[in-house]
Amino acid sequence: MLNGIRILEVEGLGPGPFAAMLLADLGADVIVVHRKGGAPLPGMPERSLIDRGKRSIALDLKDAGDMAAFKALVATADGLIEGFRPGVMERLGLGPKDCHAINPALVYGRMTGWGQDGPLSHAAGHDLNYIALSGALWYASPPDAAPLTPPTLVGDIGGGAMYLAVGLLAGLLDARAHGRGRVVDAAIVDGSAHMMNLLMSLGQSGSLSMTRGQSLLDGPHWCRSYACADGGHVAVQCLEPKFYAEFLRLLDLADDPDFARQHDRALWPALGDRLAAIFAAKPRDHWAALFSGSDGCVAPVLSPREAMAHPLNEARQTWHDPDGVLQAAPAPRFSGRPPWRPPEIPERGQHTETILAELAENPGA
Repeated sequence: MLNGIRILEVEGLGPGPFAAMLLADLGADVIVVHRKGGAPLPGMPERSLIDRGKRSIALDLKDAGDMAAFKALVATADGLIEGFRPGVMERLGLGPKDCHAINPALVYGRMTGWGQDGPLSHAAGHDLNYIALSGALWYASPPDAAPLTPPTLVGDIGGGAMYLAVGLLAGLLDARAHGRGRVVDAAIVDGSAHMMNLLMSLGQSGSLSMTRGQSLLDGPHWCRSYACADGGHVAVQCLEPKFYAEFLRLLDLADDPDFARQHDRALWPALGDRLAAIFAAKPRDHWAALFSGSDGCVAPVLSPREAMAHPLNEARQTWHDPDGVLQAAPAPRFSGRPPWRPPEIPERGQHTETILAELAENPGA
């Protein structure tokens, strides 16, 4: 879908490389600039899954020849992704003004936690810190538990990488229409706050409370996960009355007068305790089978490896594990496209000679 688009990615951690992978999954020619002679960044493998489908060039940006190669790549690129603290690229002589002097139509994507300006712009932070300050962590757990989310998903990926990718795509459209590039300031604190707007809309109907455990989606007995007899869990979220009624029917609770009072907040804790006892009496797969294909809105909580074997994911080919590297297929999907197969994960610097040769043959391409 993005055939003909070139993205230049400066090696980094987390959401920036993920956004670049997403664009590569969609067909962009993503060239990742790995540090010449350097080991992977801390916590990253020698060949990283999120480099799949990209081409790798190894450069030392303090070397004059390599800097010239980087600038030549800037001249050929539609977009650039970097994830350093504010000012780092400027000190290298590769900030937006420097790059726009080379390529005025370049869309310059900047991925940070706190943004390019503001009182915390130069402070360190990580996923949980950003979403804690944005408000996105507030409803993440029951009121008697510390707020916790799946690692990286809400902040780095949801509030960071996805907003960077959307910003780059919007900037590319604008650049094609007007011939000038933009700086995309993608801050995780901004994106994760923006993600809250669907939840904030519940406040317009009185269904959202600033007290944890008292809102439509974070307090009810019909909107939480429960432990099962074998140590597994099931996730329950039967919001609409007709789905809640089906949930009660399958649990033989349809005639229970307390459970009939779905939105009585005073009953939520006690009814949650009753459901906890019910689900704890049988193993997870018993409940999965009972609710499978129904409108009761109950699903087993699966590990990624278990998810790969689930009939839904098998049918949609959601998960793949070539050579034991478990990975999910791109999303969304497009009509008229062939089935996806995991592309190559390059070695660091694998395409250096090829890319340099391309630049030498056609420096303006």
